[in-house]
Order: sequence, then structure tokens, then C-alpha cells
Amino acid sequence: MQIGYKLFAEDVAPKELIRRAVEAERAGFDFVEISDHFHPWLPEHEHSSFAWAILSAIAAKTETLRLATGVTCPSIRYHPAIVAQAAATLQIISDGRFTLGIGAGERLSERIVGEGWPEVGDRHRRLREALEIIRMLWSGGVHSYRGEFLRLSDARVYDLPETLPEIVVAAGGPQAAELAAELGDGIFSTDPDASLVEAWTAAGGDGPRYAEAPTAFAPDPRAGAESAHRAFRFGALGWKVLAELPDPAAFDEATAAIDVDAMEQAFACGPDVERHLEVIEPYREAGFDHIALMDGGPDPDAFFAFFADELGPRLRA
Repeated sequence: MQIGYKLFAEDVAPKELIRRAVEAERAGFDFVEISDHFHPWLPEHEHSSFAWAILSAIAAKTETLRLATGVTCPSIRYHPAIVAQAAATLQIISDGRFTLGIGAGERLSERIVGEGWPEVGDRHRRLREALEIIRMLWSGGVHSYRGEFLRLSDARVYDLPETLPEIVVAAGGPQAAELAAELGDGIFSTDPDASLVEAWTAAGGDGPRYAEAPTAFAPDPRAGAESAHRAFRFGALGWKVLAELPDPAAFDEATAAIDVDAMEQAFACGPDVERHLEVIEPYREAGFDHIALMDGGPDPDAFFAFFADELGPRLRA
């Protein structure tokens, strides 16, 4: 099993994200993954830097740490040709350490280009076309494409790596799991849902299985829960809501009834390694083999020390 660290770009300044990735490598993490949004989720976040620039800087400052987008929408705010070019370049400069995590996106960030927000069926069809375009461009040569939603005209990605990045597709249900099996190399989820892995496997999926586990290391559980509530309470809404709300103010209003107690129940809060293992284990049992720890605690360096000394060795035992 590979253990990763989630770089939460919406609540952390750009240079600090890079520093944390370097420290994550030193602490023994296998990979980092970074959120790729234009807007933050909540008004108090106040950050949302360009994920691809951050990943490039991390590639230059690390040696073994693997990198991933967690996740990028390649079909609205970005055209898939740009994602294909960016991912290929990052794979080259990281010496083969990059994984392209992709998904159907959220209104929060994709609406900014003025293309509206498609209904969920159209979003999945757009994602399919985007995957087809990326695969086509990664095959080499000049290509054109005319789909129901997306177009490509005489395009070529000139710099292709010797080994192409793996594509991990975010799935929230069986339809997306089947798409991940057909056109992706792996699957990505935020829930310890064994049925997603089973649907993906039944459709022919065979590769890495990524998930995110909620932790909040702190001197005591309440401090961890309070920190997680400030940063991550939006996650309690579930993806059907997360995909639809338009801006941080809407998320702030929608999360007004989510209290600190709810976060203490959902996250591994505090310094007890057994509580952290209790929260992480369901992801392993569900079949995920790349688990990114989404730490919502107040002190990242204390968390890295905790991981290096206690949590990491227990997870790898």
C-alpha cells in the first residue's frame, strides 16, 4: 500500500504547499496529490493557487516523491489538449513520477469560463470525450477530433515521455467506475466504498486505487476537530451537493448546521495513533491501495513528525 499526503491548495499559500511536499517526502510519504480548483470552497480559505505550477516546483525539489492531481477536470475550464500537454511535460520533468487524476469537475471552479454548468449526464459524456482526446494525443502524431461536446483541430503534443502518466479517474458511482475501467488506468474516490472498486474491477479495471482519508492531528481531539471544521466542513455535504454550489458564500451558508462534533466523528482527530488507524482502515478494507491522508490539523510539521514516528510504521506493518 502507498501512503500519500493531500496538498489542500485552497487553504495554503503556494510556497507553503511546496515546502509541505518536501517535508512529506522527508517524513516517508510515498506521494502527494493536490486539489486543482480556481476558487476555494469556503470564505476563510483565501487561497487557490495553480496546481500545475506547484507540482512542477515540487518535482524540482524532490527525488522519490510521486505526484498527482487530485483531481483535474479536463473538459470545461481546461481543454483536454492542454491537460494532455501539461501532464506529459510534468511526467518528463519529474522523471516519471506523475499520475493524472481527473474527474467531471464542480460548478465552483468550472463555471468561470462562461460555458455554463452541464447536467450530470452531459458532464460524464464530456469526460469521456476528454479522455479519448488525451489518449489520442498521447499516441503521437497529429490528430483532430469532433465529438458531441469537444473539438480538436490538427493538434500534436511534441514532448511525450517514454512512459506515459497513469490516468486515475474519480468515480462516485458505477457509471463512472466503468468509465475509469475503460479509459483510465485506475480509480479515485473520497469514500471507503467497496462497491465502487467492485464495479470498476467487474468492468475490467486493473490498476491503482486512490482514496482520501480524513485526519486531523492535534494535541487533543477537540483541537483537531475545531481545525478540521474550519478547513473541511464543506466535505460533509457529499459530492452531489459539492458539484453544484456556485461559490464560497454558498458553501458557507450550506455548512452552517455542520458543527464541530460532526467533524470529530468523521475525522481521526487528536494524537491517538489507534484512532487514526481506525479511520484509515476502512479504505484499505474497501480495496484502495493508494491512500492520501487529508490532514486538517493545525500544525502540519507536528503531523509529519507523528507520521514518521508512529503512524507510518503502523500503516506499513
